[in-house]
Amino acid sequence: MSGGDMAKPLLGHWSTDGDPSITPAAGRTIGVLGSGDFARSLAIRLVCSGFKVVVGSRNPKRKAGLFPSAAEVTFQADAVKKTDVIFVAVFREHYSTLCDLADVLAGKILVDVSNNTEINHHKESNAEYLASLFPACTVVKGFNVVSAWTLQSGARDGNKQVLICSNNQEAKRIVAEIAQVMGFTPVDMGCMSSACEIENIPLRLLPAWKIPIFLALGLFLCFFTYNLIRQVIHPYIREQKNKLYKIPIEVVNTTLPCVAYVMLSLVYLPGVLAACSQLYYGTKYRRFPDWLDQWLQHRKQIGLLSFFCAALHAVYSLCLPMRRSHRYQLIEMAVKQAMEKKMNIWVEEEVWRMEIYISVGIIALGLLSLLAITSLPSIANSLNWREFSFIQSTLGFIALVISTLHTLTYGWSRAFDENQYKFYLPPTYTLTLLVPCTVILAKIIFILPCIQHRLLRIRRGWEKGRYVKFVRPSTTGEYSSGETSSNV
Repeated sequence: MSGGDMAKPLLGHWSTDGDPSITPAAGRTIGVLGSGDFARSLAIRLVCSGFKVVVGSRNPKRKAGLFPSAAEVTFQADAVKKTDVIFVAVFREHYSTLCDLADVLAGKILVDVSNNTEINHHKESNAEYLASLFPACTVVKGFNVVSAWTLQSGARDGNKQVLICSNNQEAKRIVAEIAQVMGFTPVDMGCMSSACEIENIPLRLLPAWKIPIFLALGLFLCFFTYNLIRQVIHPYIREQKNKLYKIPIEVVNTTLPCVAYVMLSLVYLPGVLAACSQLYYGTKYRRFPDWLDQWLQHRKQIGLLSFFCAALHAVYSLCLPMRRSHRYQLIEMAVKQAMEKKMNIWVEEEVWRMEIYISVGIIALGLLSLLAITSLPSIANSLNWREFSFIQSTLGFIALVISTLHTLTYGWSRAFDENQYKFYLPPTYTLTLLVPCTVILAKIIFILPCIQHRLLRIRRGWEKGRYVKFVRPSTTGEYSSGETSSNV
């Protein structure tokens, strides 16, 4: 694997010049204890990276066919004697089976790649437990966040980071070099006390998505209940009409755009609150409240969920004419018009409203798609900061404005029709306009020269009520008694 395929390592490059006791990473003999799926994938990647691999198994004849032909499969005791760096690819419960090898393992580097089945399942991490069983060895925690699939397919098809921790700096350096040659990016996580946190990482299910998902579900339930009251319960109570058939498609389709629209505005609302805080306190160095800080960190996930709901709304809208109920309503309307002898039912205002409504909605969905695509790491890494900021900030705000136009054209003049207020409840779209319009109004205020100039100065380091005095040196090299002061 060429050096161009490897990302710049966070641990940096180490040189082995002048130290004859250190074998270069490429060509080093690496031991693997274990014969499971991960051990097999690890052996394949090591062989493809130019290492000599010796695999230790309790039944080498039976397991030899599972490993590449370039790897030597032998008994565990024999494998341990042939290398100084050994990957321990066995479960924690089986560590005790290696105790018979304690004398042979003394002084060697053991790389623990194991994971637990539950978060904080044990009081101590697997790596610390392994170190307690083999005190004469140097234990390094690493490669546990890399999947067997990534090892077999190469680093470019999976997560490239390898988290490493150990109490021995030299051992971490050696394992980091091995990870670099294999095409991964080693990340130094510190001493062995970090092993528990590293082992918990693969067990967490979307940790950054919990708050945004609960937020989206909460909004969906609120708007769904509101629409259910207006579209199903109200006709049943007032007119004794059964409208339950609207729940699966129509009520859901009315709810999804509300959630998408509000979620999109919630992406830009914390930025508005942060700007207000900076203007009020006159500094950018004052820490935001924890809730605002968390909100700012979850904007990406909130935006992607907004796009997801908008995409579902588009699909549901395309399916509306396919419903059997819709066909019955068309036939009923046609019969009614024939009986009333209406020859022309064309309403120019409604035609233009729907044309504009659909066109603006398509543009808004296209912009949301662009925002979602550029938020992917593979795409975001190919953009410089100005390009990324322009797409996510400027185009994102334009998407919010166009979504507002989409909502307004949907409502049109119906917001002033008293028949639209079921149980005196306003139409749903009027409620969704509150937060987005607040964000848009605040953004317009921030564009005003007097506000924009002050906010720009604050973000460049200026602080209200703070002054820095500069002393101008004289031509003789000595400082003059005259001082000039300037705002920073």
